[in-house]
Amino acid sequence: MTGMDAAARARGGETAQDLAATVEARKELGPEYEDALIESFLERVERRMRRREGEERVVAVRAGGTAPAPAAARPAGDGWGERYGFGMVSLVLAVPLSAIGAGTAGLPGLLVAWLGIVGVNAVQVTGGFSPSRRRTHHN
Repeated sequence: MTGMDAAARARGGETAQDLAATVEARKELGPEYEDALIESFLERVERRMRRREGEERVVAVRAGGTAPAPAAARPAGDGWGERYGFGMVSLVLAVPLSAIGAGTAGLPGLLVAWLGIVGVNAVQVTGGFSPSRRRTHHN
């Protein structure tokens, strides 16, 4: 295993720990803080991705190659980390949403909960929602 492999594994563990902490905080704080918790988690993932891109540019330049385009030059929301984080958070939150939907309305409630989960993820995948895009529009 190279140093790069170990660093990638450490970053993956850091993201998993952040996700676990976010889910735990959501349990303690309740649903009214859900949006803020998700936004915070996605921002941390995005910061890690930018830091990783910077490290990759430095390595590429030192190796005599050309550096990859910075994230700012790419379309917003194209980051794998953002999509992965959004998908992971939505799946984690799917558990309580499914329980609430099924517990209150049975199978129709469960179906409505999952239609919402699938719908939100479909909008994210098609580029209709992106925390980085939302920030650029408000600034």
